[in-house]
Amino acid sequence: MITGILLSLIAGSLVGLQNIFNTKVNERAGSWATTTLVLGLGFTASLIMGLIFNGSQMFVLSPMQPWYWFSGLIGVGVVTCLVQGIRLLGPTFAVSVILTSQLLLALLWDSMGWMGLDKVPFTPTKLIGVLIIVGGIVVFKSGGIRRNIKPLVTEGE
Repeated sequence: MITGILLSLIAGSLVGLQNIFNTKVNERAGSWATTTLVLGLGFTASLIMGLIFNGSQMFVLSPMQPWYWFSGLIGVGVVTCLVQGIRLLGPTFAVSVILTSQLLLALLWDSMGWMGLDKVPFTPTKLIGVLIIVGGIVVFKSGGIRRNIKPLVTEGE
């Protein structure tokens, strides 16, 4: 479990870093060029690493549902929407909304057992956890509204 948590923390950090890079590329190249660059470089790196670590076994694929082959198309939507969301909302707020959306959908898919996932019971504590996260986003976002309020203590007092 510790390894899973560590890998998840690393993945979250890398996604955060990638979001910043993607946003900067998007400012100079546009959304479609950014998506092409991100997914193209990701494909190239994955292919090279797969060949290094798995060799030709990389191409031995178990039978799977036909729609799983189209998951790369979802990546186009992910990168495009992510880059535009960050451009419109700013990195921290956009990522907060994105992570909450991921959590809500993961909870739904787990609870329903869709796409071959093991069905995980939906419990009130899971709902409370999601609502706390949503509440945190609301508090975070509403904190930006109060920027023009003067501090209680100013310098020199």
